[in-house]
Amino acid sequence: MNEHEWWRGAVVYQIYPRSFADSNGDGIGDLAGITAHLEHVASLGVDAVWLSPFFTSPMKDFGYDVSDYRDVDPLFGSLADFDALIARAHELGLKIIIDQVYSHTSDQHDWFRASRASRTNAKADWYVWADPKADGSPPNNWQSVFGGPAWQWDGRRGQYYLHNFLVEQPDLNFHNPEVIDASLETARFWLDRGVDGFRLDAINFAVHDAQLRDNPPAPDTGRIRTRPSDYQLPTYTRNQPELPAFFEKLRALIDGYGERFTVAEVVGRSPEREMHDYTRGSTRLSSAYGFNFLYADRLTPALVRDAAAKWPGEPGEGWPSWAFENHDAPRAVSRWIGQEHRAAFARMKMLLLLSLRGNPFLYQGEELGLTQVEIGFEDLQDPEAIATWPLTLGRDGARTPMPWRADAPLVGFSIAKPWLPIGPDHAALAVDRQDGDPHSLLNLARRLIAIRRATPELVTGRMWVERAEEALLVFRREGLACAFNLGPEPIEWEGAGEIVATVNGANSARLPGWSGLILRPAG
Repeated sequence: MNEHEWWRGAVVYQIYPRSFADSNGDGIGDLAGITAHLEHVASLGVDAVWLSPFFTSPMKDFGYDVSDYRDVDPLFGSLADFDALIARAHELGLKIIIDQVYSHTSDQHDWFRASRASRTNAKADWYVWADPKADGSPPNNWQSVFGGPAWQWDGRRGQYYLHNFLVEQPDLNFHNPEVIDASLETARFWLDRGVDGFRLDAINFAVHDAQLRDNPPAPDTGRIRTRPSDYQLPTYTRNQPELPAFFEKLRALIDGYGERFTVAEVVGRSPEREMHDYTRGSTRLSSAYGFNFLYADRLTPALVRDAAAKWPGEPGEGWPSWAFENHDAPRAVSRWIGQEHRAAFARMKMLLLLSLRGNPFLYQGEELGLTQVEIGFEDLQDPEAIATWPLTLGRDGARTPMPWRADAPLVGFSIAKPWLPIGPDHAALAVDRQDGDPHSLLNLARRLIAIRRATPELVTGRMWVERAEEALLVFRREGLACAFNLGPEPIEWEGAGEIVATVNGANSARLPGWSGLILRPAG
């Protein structure tokens, strides 16, 4: 691979369609709402937009339970609305990346309805079915991510089916070549409509152990365990050796459409081995997206050092992608910092994310500094949050409506009650309020993204960490020196050169609390 693919080092902006903008007044965001606000996204200077699912779905898991891979759910609009979105994005110079959920479907998908009807129909082996043990219990000890056994009894077939997530999300059988072919045809459908790439959701779950061996117990690391799956190592339910062969078939298809971007979501706390395996060489995926930062309870120099060390840029190595926030994790400014330092921290965090080697992913509202919203039990929508309440923050608090206009009813998101409450402090952070403030986080994000795009070292340059101390983080991007203070107390340090970017008063001699800068050495 050369260093000039459009996606290498690109900044990607994630849109969660339900919560971005509502064009028809039903309280739920939609594709036309996204299209109407793409100029805001383009104004950031990002290269691409990742759209979370908008496909036909019963919405048990808000679109990640797909009942028709090749159509738009009426909540979000139509295929014509999607085509209009693609056209407008391309006019604005934005690439469009969409989710592909190959691991599982909805139980309302026609494939599953056929599969469960009998053991002899044409799609009988399209899902993971297994006979019970002699005592009628499930075939093994696998546990669902959302709690309880990963097996559901189906009386029509007299067998259990596998669901690594909700009961309503049966797992496809990727040991069946017909399933692989059908998945590739789905990819072809969207490529033919003009998409520029795919984000592969929970893809390390897509293949299961064909022998159905029990997962071993997980050692107690002291972490809070809220679900039975936390007590197992996913040895036989994730990252099976047959998976890269599917990536190679997908890549062969995609390469026929020119430069397209593929990024794998690799679920787990130590995903680096799989991330490297999925992206190695030039015949698999472009990049992989892990949870190094999304699940971290603190942002520390050691965390950045350890994540960067896994991607030194050796020949044949894949390309990483990084996110501090997304639709599945609590907002970082609420997770990592107290309220008194939130504004300064958000500025430093933005510079740090855009300084890392790889693809930075910005989640909608991150450019505004949106906080995690506390959702009362009566307003919860997330099935995981409902099942584990009140032990986890859940995902709803990061999925609340985007604030567009501070003084508008419902912050300009909709004219009807939104599907989730609006954050009580989000009107003050609205786009229109920040747009006219040269010192706002929004305008800082625009400036920093522009600096990144104009600085080749930040886009594709190698990275190595020189210092990772209590609060001081210093790393190199080729010749550039990047220094950050991840704590509240000022740090004296010795740097030299022209300032390329700085936040919160950082300079070549002193790093105030929660600050950072990039220096280009003289000469």
